[in-house]
Amino acid sequence: MGVLCKNQNVHEEKGPNMNKKLLHTPEGVRDIYDGEYNQKIKIEEQLLEVLKLYGYKRIQTPMFEFFDIFNRDKGSVSSKEMYKFFDREGNTLVLRPDMTPSIARCVAKYYEEEELPIRLCYKGNTFINNSSYQGKLKETTQLGAELVNDNSAGGDAEMIAMAIESFLSVGIEDFTVDIGQVEFYQGIVDEFHIKEEEEERLRELIRNKNFFGMEEFIAGTEISEEGKQVILKFSELYGGVDILETAKNLTCNQMACRAVEHLENVYRILSIYGYDKYVSFDLGMLHNYNYYTGIIFKGYTYGTGDAVIKGGRYDSLLAQFGKNAPSIGFAINVDELLLAMRSQKIPIENKSDRRMIIYRDGAYPAAVKLADKYRKHGIACEVMHLRQGKPFDHYFEIAEKEGMDCICYFESEDLIWLITTETKKFEKMSSVEEVYERIEGIKGK
Repeated sequence: MGVLCKNQNVHEEKGPNMNKKLLHTPEGVRDIYDGEYNQKIKIEEQLLEVLKLYGYKRIQTPMFEFFDIFNRDKGSVSSKEMYKFFDREGNTLVLRPDMTPSIARCVAKYYEEEELPIRLCYKGNTFINNSSYQGKLKETTQLGAELVNDNSAGGDAEMIAMAIESFLSVGIEDFTVDIGQVEFYQGIVDEFHIKEEEEERLRELIRNKNFFGMEEFIAGTEISEEGKQVILKFSELYGGVDILETAKNLTCNQMACRAVEHLENVYRILSIYGYDKYVSFDLGMLHNYNYYTGIIFKGYTYGTGDAVIKGGRYDSLLAQFGKNAPSIGFAINVDELLLAMRSQKIPIENKSDRRMIIYRDGAYPAAVKLADKYRKHGIACEVMHLRQGKPFDHYFEIAEKEGMDCICYFESEDLIWLITTETKKFEKMSSVEEVYERIEGIKGK
């Protein structure tokens, strides 16, 4: 009897309730469709055009790789935040949580002997198994660039300039790019001989801007009084370029001083670009990716809870794959960027070279011929039968959502209307040829 009940439960689970459950996505991922997807593609094209104008070439890496590409030694996300699985040979694979190690592997493999600057850009999805309480997407689209074989201040400035132009290219003007320097922090750690276990906790507190917790923590350490006072100053090392002079006066450590001087050089170059007004400095900025070795930066704007752009220098990462080369890169979280644009009510152009042809019974051959003509001129075309009882406004809604500026309606083979989507104005056409001539981009071809 118990077995029968169990089977009944299984049967019920496979019924309508199970079908409804399968319509939903797992937590942390979502569907993107219709106009929103078109908008996302449009924004991605605009961002890639910025990178293209700087000479960056597209590269595509696999969605999953060997676990060792992203393990702890590489400085990427922690193992528990990765989606891991096995292939049939027993190798541990992961869905990529981060694009940079994948690019580093490619560069070490395909550009091993190249000594001139290498400029690469990419677009792809990353997968991080965040805790559910964080409220973040677990699958996000990243679009970014990597510059290899260049350790100059000019290379760093170029990356930050592209990040700034990425914001501007999509219409966001109210933003800031905060710039930090990992080596400044490391120089302070070396100068005051901070123990490794204390440094890990200190790094976490500074990274999370938990300065009250930091004050409490260092009070119980053996760090010298001078060192404690310098560390507490990290809470104040945020602001304009003047803050760099303050930072230099805090330490005599050569690494820390060189780090600040490098930031001053980068700032001077950004001033040549005319982009100095968009940047500020945060020497308390530290990243949770441990492969960063020098300058780091984050781009913030309104309407999103996290940085939209993150980047920095990772001069030691490629050496782990066999190529000793200085490198810097950045990534744009496209999903966060779109969220910010919607929040700021920045319009995304959704016009497209798409047409809708609607026909009544008997007019199908003429509708197909017109569609064929459109497609041969590079214009996408949808052919739809006018359903009985379906209001015409329904077709207008589709056309507006898809960014179509007009509809061609065959009431019969000989009665043709051209309808402007925006005004819903019907204009009678004398022939199919006249329709051709009225479509922008076809006339004169």
